[in-house]
Amino acid sequence: MLLALFFALPAASEEPLKGPLGAPAAPAYSIGEDGSVSLRICFNSSCRRTEWLRFTADEVAQVTSLLELCPSPDLRSRLQRLRIAVWQMERLAGLHEPLLANDREVNDRDIALDGHTDCVDNATNTTTYLSILKDLGKLPGWRVGEPRVRDPLDFNQVHWTAMVVDEQTGAEWSVDSWFRPNGHLPFVLPLRAWKEGARGWAPPYASLNPYPRYRELLCPREGLAEGRVSLSR
Repeated sequence: MLLALFFALPAASEEPLKGPLGAPAAPAYSIGEDGSVSLRICFNSSCRRTEWLRFTADEVAQVTSLLELCPSPDLRSRLQRLRIAVWQMERLAGLHEPLLANDREVNDRDIALDGHTDCVDNATNTTTYLSILKDLGKLPGWRVGEPRVRDPLDFNQVHWTAMVVDEQTGAEWSVDSWFRPNGHLPFVLPLRAWKEGARGWAPPYASLNPYPRYRELLCPREGLAEGRVSLSR
């Protein structure tokens, strides 16, 4: 992964930032000795606008503490940790860049609004978020790969996703945050199924992508019935 080390955060840029052939941009971030994180995010379609944000050590610690909602080593719990990671990092990004509140699912509802994200933006940002948490040792068992594309020759259907590799089995998984607004749980499903056009909210993958009212229900355990916190927080 490409790390960009900066002592000050550059101003937002309106210059498009892409990988080869319009692909998502490589992650750019640095992790401070105090646990804070500086990172570059993309928005306004295909990284047309970029901005550097700084998450404090306390903010990062809040994200990592929520990963403990799903501590079990089984595959489903590990997948929920990925979803929580992206959800919480997006939420933080939205606190630091309020324009991201304009982001809606897919492209047709927000394309004219400053702060919207397309699949290139989402694949870029999700890869960055997961890479940071992997470097912090908070995503054991996963390797963050480069974003993948499906239907690359069809302008109306081309779509990018972030992806991870299960270090235990070698299985590749899509982590697709484009189908929900910024600050929501993404969809996870096997990359092969994603390439074939499978939808994470439909059977047989819907069970891997719950959206419960309370976040503790992502990985329900005994003793969590009291003191639940709304998923919207």
